[in-house]
Amino acid sequence: MSSKHNKGSSRDVNGQAFTKLKKVETIPDPDIYDITYVDISPSEDSSSPLSKSPWSVQVDPSAVDSPYHSAKGTGDTTKDEKTNYSPNILLGSLVREEGHIYSLATSGDLLYTGSDSKNIRVWKNNVEFSSFKSNSGLVKAIVLAGDKIFTGHQDGKIRVWKASSKDSNVHRRVGTMPNLRDYIRNSIVPSSYFNFTRRNRSSAALGFRHLDAISCLALSEDKRLLYSGSWDKTFKVWRVSDLRCLESVSAHEDAVNAVVSGFDGLVFTGSADGSVKVWRREDQAKETKHFFSQTLLKQDCAVTAIAVDQSATMIYCGSSDGTVNFWERENNMRNGGVLKGHKLAVLCLVAAGNLMFSGSADLGIRVWRRPEGGCGGEHVCLSILTGHAGPVKCLAVERDQESATGERRWIVYSGSLDRSVKMWRVSERSPPMVNQEFRLPDQLSSGGGPSELSVAPSFSAQGRISPKK
Repeated sequence: MSSKHNKGSSRDVNGQAFTKLKKVETIPDPDIYDITYVDISPSEDSSSPLSKSPWSVQVDPSAVDSPYHSAKGTGDTTKDEKTNYSPNILLGSLVREEGHIYSLATSGDLLYTGSDSKNIRVWKNNVEFSSFKSNSGLVKAIVLAGDKIFTGHQDGKIRVWKASSKDSNVHRRVGTMPNLRDYIRNSIVPSSYFNFTRRNRSSAALGFRHLDAISCLALSEDKRLLYSGSWDKTFKVWRVSDLRCLESVSAHEDAVNAVVSGFDGLVFTGSADGSVKVWRREDQAKETKHFFSQTLLKQDCAVTAIAVDQSATMIYCGSSDGTVNFWERENNMRNGGVLKGHKLAVLCLVAAGNLMFSGSADLGIRVWRRPEGGCGGEHVCLSILTGHAGPVKCLAVERDQESATGERRWIVYSGSLDRSVKMWRVSERSPPMVNQEFRLPDQLSSGGGPSELSVAPSFSAQGRISPKK
């Protein structure tokens, strides 16, 4: 599987211009950017989305017109809210010069990071606590389920890890999905391995394994099921307890870039074919089945990320054109509007409290606040977190336990293709930016920019303060 790239060339994908670099010493694997889009032209030499990446080299920040301009925050907040909040700041960076960061997961005081070095590193209190390495396949996704750690890889496999009961900083691989039982079961009764093969017998022999890179992982609401999305256009359902593949769903016409379990037993998938689909889960005795429910979005540009706000029952979808669509369950799943502001593709989304964070190839992270109560679509952008020198590929968030009384704050971790993970502290009471870039389905407004945040020290792999990055 390969892709041809012309040194120093510029391409226009779905109307999106990419910077023409003056000099490129080497051309890295284009998969480090992992951005796919719908290609309306026929492909003769490759069917993998790997060949459809519009990125051939890392964007030089100095070569891109910065969208960040100084602005004072204003808004309709009360006097108390204006004075009783902590500023959104960059706390520091976790630096390990070994590979581009593709995945993050946090649990308590532990942070897990995955990169194209094939290493999974565990950080505790800003210090590298442990690490373990897969044999092959860069680490594209990490999910934590109880004492199990699931990692999705470029080679199409899911690996399962556990920390040693005797030594918590020692991790051992306890399984690989699909496992041997899947192969044996399929070889004995391939026609009945999945019920779905009665409708699609040609998929029976390969239904239990992904044929291309795994792009995303997600847990069900009850933590019993693991969902995996892949560039092979399918998502699969695995049982966490015994690691067995229960179901395979041919979901899209192109790569599946995002899969998220939502409320009411619903599963949302987003694809390079430009669509967001909703699937309804039904438990049947010892089995589970997913049925297509509806299509929320169909557009020309790729869907690159999905996040679900469980408390407000809202769905957010990021796209390669830099926009974020959202839907509200209380509004009968109708499109509530489009959040605009990013200059390049949105690569990751995460929701927490009243906030939603969007990371982009434009090197920035936008902080959005939805109104109390959920409905109405009146999201405001509080600030843009800047400091990364490469596209922001993944996000994770946890509650700030040191927040002041009455103020809800969050610690946000952002992984980038600049090989660093940055830590931010964000308050829900921060005043919004001037000139909100928010568009309802039938109208558009734009302008303004955020204030840049100050740069903080970086923490080395050993936890010491290192020069600013």
